[in-house]
Amino acid sequence: MLIQQTSTSLIDTLRHRRQRLANLIDFPVILWSGSNSPRNFPANPFPFRASSHFLYFAGLPLSNAAIRLEGGKLELFIDDPSPSSALWHGEMPMRQEIAQKIGADVARPMAELESWVEDAATLAVQDAATWTQQSQLLNRWVLPQSPPQGIDLELAKAIVSLRLTHDEGALTQLRKAAALTVEAHKAGMAATPKAKLEAEVRAAMEGVIIAHNMTTSYNSIVTVHGEVLHNEQYHHPLQPGDLLLADVGAETEMGWAGDVTRTWPVSGKFSSTQRDIYNVVLAAHDACIAKIDPGTEYGDIHLLAATVIAEGLVELGILQGNPQDLVEMDAHALFFPHGIGHLLGLDVHDMEDLGDLAGYEEGRSRSDRFGLGYLRLNRPLRPGMLVTIEPGFYQVPAILNDANVRSKYQNVVNWQRLSEFADVRGIRIEDDVLVTTVGSEVLTAALPNDADTIENLVGC
Repeated sequence: MLIQQTSTSLIDTLRHRRQRLANLIDFPVILWSGSNSPRNFPANPFPFRASSHFLYFAGLPLSNAAIRLEGGKLELFIDDPSPSSALWHGEMPMRQEIAQKIGADVARPMAELESWVEDAATLAVQDAATWTQQSQLLNRWVLPQSPPQGIDLELAKAIVSLRLTHDEGALTQLRKAAALTVEAHKAGMAATPKAKLEAEVRAAMEGVIIAHNMTTSYNSIVTVHGEVLHNEQYHHPLQPGDLLLADVGAETEMGWAGDVTRTWPVSGKFSSTQRDIYNVVLAAHDACIAKIDPGTEYGDIHLLAATVIAEGLVELGILQGNPQDLVEMDAHALFFPHGIGHLLGLDVHDMEDLGDLAGYEEGRSRSDRFGLGYLRLNRPLRPGMLVTIEPGFYQVPAILNDANVRSKYQNVVNWQRLSEFADVRGIRIEDDVLVTTVGSEVLTAALPNDADTIENLVGC
């Protein structure tokens, strides 16, 4: 259980969030933090991560706790540590001390929670022990795999409206996560010349994060097989001529996430084909960030990336035809099959535990188009939103070797020309971008992304 020196400003931030929630709903809310899940026996648990919805209003990553919110007030439910726990865990804070640090109005033991659940809304926590308890106490199914209904849905919509844009307390944490994420990537580049395996570069990157008493905000991707979008294997050797794709983010002690990707040559020098594709992806990245503005549709940002990538691939002779027409027929998605990015906050894909409720404007639904169906965010941008911009180019064998794909796109892909780019398995360039009242601010701008500077940072 982490209890930091908690400032008055944090307590004020938490109280302001609770009051804003009270202005949107007129029923009580109970949010559970979650509990440790054992890996193989009870005393050997997985690392604990508190529910993000709980964290947003409670501020501290408490385990086995719940909060009841009503009328802007917070009641904390948590047990005092048992006397014997000091042997294994040291002296732990008592309930009243925790309550004071988060500005709780009342603090009660967990056993009393069942007396305060009437007419309360909630959101499911991911671990089975907790959602089972939620279901039992509220006398209805509360399941992470089922969309919220009734007052739970009203609560979800209210929380989405609050968490879509970030207050100053959140931005302080997000800037902290972004800054450390930048340092981790620089360490990964510097470690590459002496590394023999992907795992060694991963260790250098995560070591920076751990040394600052933080953790990763998701399972790191550090791979020479960048065509596997969420590759979590680290055993491959680093060979001259390989590109190393590193998608690594830091998470602060209070749960706020960074998310950055860079791609660099293991040898320290891009080949001519690698540099050509890298610059196409970078052009899409830069064009998208330049387009970010309040009121701009994020879906339009995605289509801009698709168009710039199509234009670049036409110039390189890989695609054939008018770029706009190629985007209309989803030819770009052969190489850029995912969305341009997502919301970023307490979750690396913020609030995706609620499905598309957060990512999609009311009344909108996922496209069934190839590529476009993976767009995670489809809303007009608003000041205070933090989004990722992460275009990419990938040669995914399961896509490019599919007979139906080959047939459909036989007249727009120059397969012979594409074969000349075999040393480009995957490239992604990702930054964290805050929407401001006048445009945008790249929180991760301190990490260079142009090819020449990337080569200098690797420094082989």
